[in-house]
Amino acid sequence: MALLITDDCINCDVCEPACPNEAISMGPEIYRIDPDKCTECVGHFEEPQCVALCPVACIPVDPERVESRETLMGKYLRLTELKVRTAG
Repeated sequence: MALLITDDCINCDVCEPACPNEAISMGPEIYRIDPDKCTECVGHFEEPQCVALCPVACIPVDPERVESRETLMGKYLRLTELKVRTAG
């Protein structure tokens, strides 16, 4: 499952630097999460860092992007492999 940021976001800037996949960026009015990069921190941490740090609890699971832990791990592996290839 990818996460999403709701309209309750206060643009506190806590989530963006905490995302190990660089999936969070500023949208037109509030932060947004790129579902193709969001692994819910699988492969990095035990829990999604954006959710853990959000002071207003505005980052639920996106019901449109339900993914298993195995799918999220596969996405993590693809993202890290791509990062290694582009860095080298």
